Amino acid sequence: MCGIVGLFLKDKALEPKLGAMLSEMLVSLSDRGPDSAGIAIYGAATGNEAKITVQSPKPDRDFRGLDAELAKAIGAPVSVAVKSTHAVIRTTPDKVDAAREALQTLRPDIRIMGAGEAVEIYKEVGLPEAVVDRFGVRAMTGTHGIGHTRMATESAVTTMGAHPFSTGADQCLVHNGSLSNHNNVRRELIRDGMTFETENDTEVAAAYLSNRMAHGKNLGEALEGTLSDLDGFFTFVVGTKNGFGVVRDPIACKPAVMAETDQYVAFGSEYRALTKLPGIDNARVWEPEPATVYFWEH
Repeated sequence: MCGIVGLFLKDKALEPKLGAMLSEMLVSLSDRGPDSAGIAIYGAATGNEAKITVQSPKPDRDFRGLDAELAKAIGAPVSVAVKSTHAVIRTTPDKVDAAREALQTLRPDIRIMGAGEAVEIYKEVGLPEAVVDRFGVRAMTGTHGIGHTRMATESAVTTMGAHPFSTGADQCLVHNGSLSNHNNVRRELIRDGMTFETENDTEVAAAYLSNRMAHGKNLGEALEGTLSDLDGFFTFVVGTKNGFGVVRDPIACKPAVMAETDQYVAFGSEYRALTKLPGIDNARVWEPEPATVYFWEH
């Protein structure tokens, strides 16, 4: 069943409210997925700093002293901001790959939620309200974001099985539905150099998009490819550093509604997710068409 939301801001005056608005949207859909929840928030990229969001089952142990050890390992400044079971590691953009590699040695139990210049990803087992409160999402600022509350069907209820899934820099995806050919697609992507953390079908969809974009496609073209290459029922909402996209499979049996004003573009699995957005009474509201790609970029 699952519930998904997305919010792409056009009006910079709303950016300080992004976390609060997106949290409210997601919490309204809590009954669509009681198992786990997650949110990706995109802040303004400076070009001088990159972020790696990580999770640990034992944060007191794994995050203690990590900044100094990681800085020594990669030979660059590192800061670590802890938020409950997650932490945001900041360093220079040219050291992200080295930091990811060093983390495997220094803290083998840490799991990477996402990385890039703009994105931070927070996800855990539990209801949306508990997750957004745990990580202080309501206070976060940004330009756009996506969220998900999960009813598990394809894999176990774990932090790593929660959405969003991120398989490329500043890229992530949330999904309502089920893919029937994800095992075949996973094997093809592994042959092309992609790696996977879970058996979840949504991670395959995220990796498919990352792979297509690594081969020169833009977000819209990569989303178009899902319509011919991925089988099953799906609604995808995707974030990139500058963009926000939506696509539904050709049958489009999973519910979806969108709204657009001069201030924002919003997506929800149900209209109730949009009802508290500013100016919603005057928004253009529509159901996204089957097999049709929608995307916006800053």
